[in-house]
Amino acid sequence: MMDLPVVNHEDYFAKIGDDHKFPINKFGELANYLITNDIVKKFHKPYSCSEETLRRAHSEKYIKDIKNKTLDKNGVKKIGFPLVDSVIKRSLVATGGTVLASKLAIKNGLACNTAGGSHHANFEGGAGYCVFNDVAVAAQYLLDRGLASKILIVDLDVHQGNGNSDIFQDNKNVFTFSMHSKSNYPAKKSISDLDVALEDNIEDKQYIEILKSHLTKLSEEKFDFIFYIAGVDIHFNDRLGKLKISDEGIRQRDELVTENFFSKKIPLCGVLGGGYNKDFNKLVELHSILHQSCAKLIK
Repeated sequence: MMDLPVVNHEDYFAKIGDDHKFPINKFGELANYLITNDIVKKFHKPYSCSEETLRRAHSEKYIKDIKNKTLDKNGVKKIGFPLVDSVIKRSLVATGGTVLASKLAIKNGLACNTAGGSHHANFEGGAGYCVFNDVAVAAQYLLDRGLASKILIVDLDVHQGNGNSDIFQDNKNVFTFSMHSKSNYPAKKSISDLDVALEDNIEDKQYIEILKSHLTKLSEEKFDFIFYIAGVDIHFNDRLGKLKISDEGIRQRDELVTENFFSKKIPLCGVLGGGYNKDFNKLVELHSILHQSCAKLIK
């Protein structure tokens, strides 16, 4: 019997102010929830991501502007977080967390981060509460190290993964699949290898049917690594979502994705993605479904 490897760090929490729209406390509470409910026994602790590794997906100028706090006002505004020490530290450690989780997934078949999925950050800058694009950094790390040769990013956050599609638009070794709300942020979408834009208020049955059909087609490709961005902002009670997916719909989705690739022996790294539920405790519970789905498979 094997335990699911899960990556967590106390620095995933950052001081952004109690009245901030982003529910930063969810990272600490999710870690507590996973331990308390016996989903995870212990955590793997990541290191801060190095500049060398970050440069695989971000410009040197942008990295230095973040680390030196010299990013212009417009750049900071686009990100949506204050550029303070704890935010910088959090962004570096969460990115390091996804790199570590991807290596653990290769070793164990499945692994998860308790953060990550910062899919709006592109090569030149951050946006939409995303400083560094952890999945893009980790994907390029695996390719450069020869640990993977054909990567699929399955992005089921309610918002399009425009940062990933920008970064990998000319990279034939990474396939970007984003299934998102058509009318939601970002207003100007980029072009993924596969974009599935959903109408507002779609419900479980139709959502799962659409996802199943695309996973079936994607399974014909020869991918050797999967990143799964399991945003729970598709939930009907999410402040920033426009879909009508239930708790059970999210569970079906996460089980469908993880089982699909685990059964084919393709390593999968799961990351959190977005979630802004009106009920904070419900938000933590919804994020934990990813880890529950993976833990069930690996035991």
